[in-house]
Amino acid sequence: MKRTIVFIVVVLCLAGIAIYQNNEKQNTMLTFSAHMKPKPDYIAPTLQLPDLSGMSIVIGGKRDKLLLVNFWASYCRPCEREAPYLQTLSKKYSEQLQIYGINATSYDKERQAREFVDQQKLTFPILMDRKGIALDLYKISSFPTSLLIDSEGIVRERITGIISEKKWETIIEKWIDLNDRQDQEISEQRQPIY
Repeated sequence: MKRTIVFIVVVLCLAGIAIYQNNEKQNTMLTFSAHMKPKPDYIAPTLQLPDLSGMSIVIGGKRDKLLLVNFWASYCRPCEREAPYLQTLSKKYSEQLQIYGINATSYDKERQAREFVDQQKLTFPILMDRKGIALDLYKISSFPTSLLIDSEGIVRERITGIISEKKWETIIEKWIDLNDRQDQEISEQRQPIY
């Protein structure tokens, strides 16, 4: 009888230790994931930011087109070199791609950001991250940083720094082709069979 009680106590202690260790491990993983950068194959955080006219724009979630989100600041020299590429891409791929430029207004001056947009003649939506919410959610630590998000709201590319217009075209066309093939497969699955 004593052996049985000792055995049960030992089993209960081991089970308690295992549960405690598992909970600690889960808490560590949750803390770690909260600090991870949105990266390829993960869902892009969803939020709303005002554009230059004050209209609220939603970032993330499902949409009809690919979305290129570019984080920039007016004092950033690489951002200045990259801006014309983004403007060209915006025009060239207007049917398949939406570009949002997110100004790091919490680190930048809004007046200088607006002057930058005017000087660069940017026509795609420019959003103002006045409180640093987007920078925080997307874990942006340097400029420019761009994310390509597919129509399902999944991050497909994360690019820190400037890349050439040609490289952008290659990346964008790759994801447009994949997106078109997925859309075609979905429409074929919906076709009635006779």
